[in-house]
Amino acid sequence: MLTIYGVYRSRATRPLWLLREIGGTFNHVPVIQAYRLGAPHDADAPFNTQSEEFLTLNPLGQIPVMEEDGLILTESLAITQHIAQVRGGDLGGRTPAEVALICQWSLLAATGIESPALEIQTVLEQGGTEMAEAQGALAISAQKLRRPFARLERHLATHDWLVGDRFTVADINVAECTRYGQGHPTLLAEYPAVGAWLARCQARPAFQDMMAARAAEPA
Repeated sequence: MLTIYGVYRSRATRPLWLLREIGGTFNHVPVIQAYRLGAPHDADAPFNTQSEEFLTLNPLGQIPVMEEDGLILTESLAITQHIAQVRGGDLGGRTPAEVALICQWSLLAATGIESPALEIQTVLEQGGTEMAEAQGALAISAQKLRRPFARLERHLATHDWLVGDRFTVADINVAECTRYGQGHPTLLAEYPAVGAWLARCQARPAFQDMMAARAAEPA
């Protein structure tokens, strides 16, 4: 049976959202990041990202990890694309061209969106956004996102979804990277088609169920 290792407060949200879209059974082993250990996580300490048992799965000590029938994958976007293609039906690519487009959008998310979006999330989580230093950091990160967001905006102005005019794993991958930065007070207003698309993604019951599970985890 397919097993996902990782907690919801990590990039494991990507395969865990996808698997909710697909339905069916899978194992979820909530491996926590070692740097987060301590109350209220003490009970989880024997199995974390730096434990010997976990490092046999991923020597990098990162989550998520997927394991199924001897196949081990340790990159979240590779995990989602594999699951979608093997068992996701229309969530995966129907043709080689669609597979390539899914890969293209996912790589755009990984290389162009995720890092500056995470920078925005970090600033917002730290509070004090009225301080000049925080405002400057938000402005720099927002500027980094304008080029990939403009690319998304151009496509989404005439399409509801990223690939094949249907919701696919590409939407999951890009939406989850975009989510990190959506708390920016003004950025998404500059890209109304991107904002509307993100709202459609996040209105899906599988996303809302996944986020409820994430909220139930200790911070």
